[in-house]
Amino acid sequence: MKIDLQGKMALVTGASSGIGREAARSLAAAGAAVAVHYNRGREEAEALAAEIAASGGRAAVVQADVTRIEELTAMLDTVERELGGPVDILVNNAGHLVKRVPNAEMTEAHYTHVMDVNFKSCVFLSKLVIPGMATRGGGSIINMTSVAAHDGGGPGASVYAASKAAVISFSKGLAKEVAPQGIRVNCVSPGFIGRTAFHATFTSDEGRAATVSKIPLGREGTPQDVADTVLYLASDLSRYLTGETIEVNGGLFMR
Repeated sequence: MKIDLQGKMALVTGASSGIGREAARSLAAAGAAVAVHYNRGREEAEALAAEIAASGGRAAVVQADVTRIEELTAMLDTVERELGGPVDILVNNAGHLVKRVPNAEMTEAHYTHVMDVNFKSCVFLSKLVIPGMATRGGGSIINMTSVAAHDGGGPGASVYAASKAAVISFSKGLAKEVAPQGIRVNCVSPGFIGRTAFHATFTSDEGRAATVSKIPLGREGTPQDVADTVLYLASDLSRYLTGETIEVNGGLFMR
């Protein structure tokens, strides 16, 4: 079955690189008009939008600091104006470990930053798109969590892990609230996904090799592996799925 998202409007946060970029590219290839969000990676976001347009798709480039509600509000106004209607598909992908901080060295500033970029952004952007989705008879909200939500993460990542666990719990509650409006809310939980800025920054070569050795499928994941799951959740193939978390980790963590 071919996934057809013609006529759908999608917004992918953190779409200038990695998982977000592949998710935006995949949604556009399926026919959705895509808003490519970035915070600092303007050139990369514009290059992706140009690529989508060159392939016959529609894309808009939008910027916002996702920790600031007023910027989220302004961004959504721009998205609806540029794409010509409310968002049908929201991918809350923007997030960050920021840096590894043991709890003994935790500061309020670090805690707030991590929780805001990973959790607050998800809560309030979801809130903002729901009225538009309701007017269109439904929609799909896809929230990016992490295997760290289940195992506590690596060294110095306890608050990051907690923020991603909060995303899962929030998504279950929100799924119940908005189901009567035809809106589905699900999570994608990537495991060890290589070729991303996250692991390039925070994972040593030794740590990478040690992790891959524990993965039953014998390889690290790719951003496309995650993007394919996003595409499934955005489509009618997942029409009876809400409040769920799909693990994309090659068997590294099994529930």
